Amino acid sequence: MELVMPNLASAEVWMSLLTLTFLEIVLGIDNIIFITIAANKLRPEERPKATNIGLILAMVMRILLLFGISALVAMSEPWFSVHASWIHGGFSGQSLILIAGGIFLLYKSTSEIHHKLEGD
Repeated sequence: MELVMPNLASAEVWMSLLTLTFLEIVLGIDNIIFITIAANKLRPEERPKATNIGLILAMVMRILLLFGISALVAMSEPWFSVHASWIHGGFSGQSLILIAGGIFLLYKSTSEIHHKLEGD
């Protein structure tokens, strides 16, 4: 896998960095809230240790997942091809990530609409 240095003068690179920084801040706040709620079930003397361990594990998990998804997206060669009467083409790691993300977004939006209409 060949790594290419991005053009640091490009606005696209800076917007991507800004977006990723914003997402990291939001995820960090979300992790702090969740870990604090979970740590409140422990004895007071155990809470700081549990909070530190939880935040470190959350950061390590995000980094590992980021490396994994980056490796999948970088795989542009098709993994397999489909030749049916209505679809022709190959599926790479990048296309599979995009398809899975699209299916997840369709599921989440449909379940939210159903929840709002049915009031479950």
